[in-house]
Amino acid sequence: MSEPAREFTLFADYFQFYIQDESADSDLSDAWTEEAVERMLAVEAGVVGIGTARNMDVPVTVEILDAPPPLEPDRWDHIVECTLVNGSANLAIAGCTDYFPDAARIPAPPGTYRLRACYAGLDTLSEDGLEGDDRYLLQLWPAPAIDITVVKQRAA
Repeated sequence: MSEPAREFTLFADYFQFYIQDESADSDLSDAWTEEAVERMLAVEAGVVGIGTARNMDVPVTVEILDAPPPLEPDRWDHIVECTLVNGSANLAIAGCTDYFPDAARIPAPPGTYRLRACYAGLDTLSEDGLEGDDRYLLQLWPAPAIDITVVKQRAA
């Protein structure tokens, strides 16, 4: 089932983008609590919101895997894990203000996935916050549900 890594450039309006079961109808508007903002991740049924360092186009890599990948905390500024339940045959990925029918689709069999969100370059933003070398890696593999876990917290 492992798929090749997929590369995206997403408009992170409101400092976020989504990955979700394409059939999910959950809303993250109440999920972005203070705690969620601090961990840069919000979750509702079938939807995960990934916080970003800037509200511009950001590079995102998505890997759908058969098994947990090695954890590489030295490569990343921030790492968070959560559960994403996919009830359809595809995951959709998009900026939060993108037109959802046009969102990119990623084939992923229905099931319960662990999602590891890895963040790098969070401290590379220009003074105006518009430019930077921040990047985001989402790794998903079949696994039982877990509570949201901050594996590595970014420096303040």
